[in-house]
Amino acid sequence: MTTKKSAEKKLVSIKKSPKSLGKPMKGRDILVKALVNEGVKVIFGYPGGASMEIHQGLTLAPKIRMVLPRHEQGGSFAAGGYARATGEVGVCLATSGPGATNLITGIIDAKMDSIPIIAITGQVPSTVLGSDAFQETDIMGATFPLVKHSYMIQNVAEIPRIIHEAFHIARTGRPGPVLVDVPKNIQQQEGIADFDVSFDVPSYRPNLKPSILQCKKAAHTIQAAKRPIIYAGGGIISSGASAELRAFVKKTGIPITTTVMGLGAYPSTDPLSLRMLGMHGAVYANIAMNHADLVIAMGVRFDDRVTGKLAEFCKNAQIIHIDIDPTEINKNIVVDIPIQGDVRLALKILHDFVEPKKEIKPWIKQVQGWKKEFPLEFKLKKGEIVPQAVVSEINKLADDNAIFSVGVGQHQMWAAQFLDFDKPNNWLCSSGLGAMGYGLPAAMGAQVAFPDRQVINIEGDGSFLMNIQELQTLKIENIPVKNIILNNAHLGMVAQWEDRFYKSIRGHTFIGDANFAEVAHAFGIKSETIYNPKDVVPALKRMLKHKGPYVLDVKYPYNDKSHGHVMPMIPTNHTYLDTCLDANTSLRDYWKKKGLLKE
Repeated sequence: MTTKKSAEKKLVSIKKSPKSLGKPMKGRDILVKALVNEGVKVIFGYPGGASMEIHQGLTLAPKIRMVLPRHEQGGSFAAGGYARATGEVGVCLATSGPGATNLITGIIDAKMDSIPIIAITGQVPSTVLGSDAFQETDIMGATFPLVKHSYMIQNVAEIPRIIHEAFHIARTGRPGPVLVDVPKNIQQQEGIADFDVSFDVPSYRPNLKPSILQCKKAAHTIQAAKRPIIYAGGGIISSGASAELRAFVKKTGIPITTTVMGLGAYPSTDPLSLRMLGMHGAVYANIAMNHADLVIAMGVRFDDRVTGKLAEFCKNAQIIHIDIDPTEINKNIVVDIPIQGDVRLALKILHDFVEPKKEIKPWIKQVQGWKKEFPLEFKLKKGEIVPQAVVSEINKLADDNAIFSVGVGQHQMWAAQFLDFDKPNNWLCSSGLGAMGYGLPAAMGAQVAFPDRQVINIEGDGSFLMNIQELQTLKIENIPVKNIILNNAHLGMVAQWEDRFYKSIRGHTFIGDANFAEVAHAFGIKSETIYNPKDVVPALKRMLKHKGPYVLDVKYPYNDKSHGHVMPMIPTNHTYLDTCLDANTSLRDYWKKKGLLKE
């Protein structure tokens, strides 16, 4: 991104005035100082041969807390959790070879969910690159399609500039991951560096300012709409536009639904909130979307979990799409009014152009009717723990500012359905990638950022097993994450699909009855196991009262006849009419019986 000529100019200036730039420093120490200058407070890093020098440098940096995960993937997820909870750039660090490749899942998770992280990797000495040296891996090549940008540092003097650029690129425009690869000899080499750097890369100039003309056009369309709906995603949270969104909804009175990434962008308890839409979203949200005459999409990707069958999605509605990333506009859905730019700025402009929509009262009444007819609910079963009820109870007991993290599976969707989110940055979820093992390390990252807040990780047994080693990190680093394991001895979401589409033939989805309380005890963490529904609330209270980390193993049987499936559910590449309301009834069937649907 920097030309050879401009780089040479910097080196020349360093040679001309070495006294004004201070004493020579090792590359590792220049790197650490550059990170301090960027405001880095925490790094999640696992040392190895090619990164030991950096770790030695970090021992001399009291302003940076070094957290040692027990696996590099845990470190990358922790950096992502830290970034999601704080809105700042998360940083992870690994050695070359397997250390670097173990970061990849966390890197692509950040890419798909637009999370700003910096992944720093040690590399074999530049003198042996290309020789298949021990633990040599082309991590830049491996991650090329997964990052916003990547660097290999080849000169000590470049370090401050590269680090500054990396952080700027990660946090601006559509946020995302940036990789910085540092050969070991560069870490060891001494040089004089200029820390007075500024960002000057002409090829990277994300457009933040929305078109006033397009915003006026959108406002006119909004005023003319009879059945408008707002479809908000993670872009609202990453741009810090939650307050502007709330003001816009309050002024217009338009109902709003969010993606799983957008939970917390707008208060889910507000009367105009339709909560989450999509495959496992609220039935009423999906109905409203597909009956709207105008969809105002903000910071969303129109991903397949929301749209279902593309040709049938909102086919009778005009669509306004606001997004910072021009490549997302018209990618999956051709829209009527594209607005490229920062969604927070767009909302500010739109707020001035729109007026309260008094004429949509009939539409609001209809939407409220759907909410009453198709509520998100679950049935209790005598003598048996129902996982949705556990989520509902922790929702009542947790602090208002509690941060919730989830892994991936049935528990993730139940948490999205039955937790209330009234504030942004309180929900940590691997959405686009759907990475199992995400919940515990992401919660760890958030708890490090906010040591005095409740951080609650809701996991399934399969997801928890994938990064269970991070319990050791919780213990040694005194990170008081509270873990609730919804343990049904199955890969529940896959088993659900087996029940629905494969005649319940189990293709290796039984994972065994693990005793997570005993495992946690072995790590020195307070824990308990419960089997009886009467024990749920007392156990949750004990967990929340405990000052350190905690593992609550909640055992219940997998049961496809009651609470074993996540409902509602829209099968892949189907429409909202194919929503499974329960084990036997679709929305299509339900409406046909009522005489409301003719095909």
